[in-house]
Amino acid sequence: MLNYRDELDKMPSYDGVEKSYRIKVNANESTLNLPPLVAERVLNRLAMTAFNRYPNEEYYSLVEQIAKNFSVDSAQILLGGGSSEIIEKVFHAFGGAGRKVVYPQPSFSMYKIYAKAAEAEGVPFDLDERFDLDADAFIAKVKEVGASLAVVCNPNNPTGNALTPAQVEKIAASIDCAFLLDEAYVEFYGRSAVNLVAKYPNLLVARTFSKAYGMAGARVGYMIAQPDVTRMINKCFMPYHMNVLTLAAADIVYQMRDEFVPRLQMIISERKRMFKRLENLDGVEVFPSETNFVLIRLARAQELKDYLESLNIGVRYFSPSAFGLKNCLRISIGTRMENDAVFSAIRFFVEAGQ
Repeated sequence: MLNYRDELDKMPSYDGVEKSYRIKVNANESTLNLPPLVAERVLNRLAMTAFNRYPNEEYYSLVEQIAKNFSVDSAQILLGGGSSEIIEKVFHAFGGAGRKVVYPQPSFSMYKIYAKAAEAEGVPFDLDERFDLDADAFIAKVKEVGASLAVVCNPNNPTGNALTPAQVEKIAASIDCAFLLDEAYVEFYGRSAVNLVAKYPNLLVARTFSKAYGMAGARVGYMIAQPDVTRMINKCFMPYHMNVLTLAAADIVYQMRDEFVPRLQMIISERKRMFKRLENLDGVEVFPSETNFVLIRLARAQELKDYLESLNIGVRYFSPSAFGLKNCLRISIGTRMENDAVFSAIRFFVEAGQ
């Protein structure tokens, strides 16, 4: 008989199974692959990559680029397999038996799983009916439970709204435990809190290449924190935990990040356009978003999801048990043509009473 770790069978798991859709707007990915010039240079770089060597040179080349961009020391940067791996290691670094981690709900579903994996007690903090986070109440909860780690996704996934930099600073200044700010979608918001890291030793900022830079398949992210913090969290990573292909590609993408600006502007513009069109549909509630997606609520959300799937359009439907997300659908922003097709299908469903 196989002797698994205690309570492994009770661990929640992330459903990563994906279908192939004609229009795929269910996973907050970039709808476009790398810009042609970037893709060409990535391929050239990979052709010169030394597969027989450990990826030290590629790792530190990317670290130095990121550090230079943010005017911080390279010792303040950690890389990981997407920001997800970094967040998981932060949970391990500050978790453990008897420790508590406070995070909002609804938010990134993996926070609950990471807390469990780190043998910490996850303490969800309820967002209000409009999915806003009351900073004062959040601070009070962190203090009340004696948390070792507080986590906020900003802008928040799957709701799309965001805290202001002043609200983020208030939290950082008011709690004495580690404060992880998950900025996976910040490029669509434009208001990062990275500049606060120098002022608040407890602040850690995690970011990713998956959303703005269209590298979800490569799995690369980074964290910015003070050097003593990154030194300790680095102990949670295995040696050479990132592969040379990802690092080499990310190094080129980051060098050429200006090539992505028109795409970011397009997504933001399309998000605003979709918001205005959707809010004019009877019975559809649309929530403000600072990300690359919009969240809607309507009484027949599951039937709409099924109808869209019949048209080979994939959106994200949340089960009725998901806190605060009953009858909600999350729709990633695609190209203008994709967005028009999605909207037309939703409008037909709503107006025809399908």
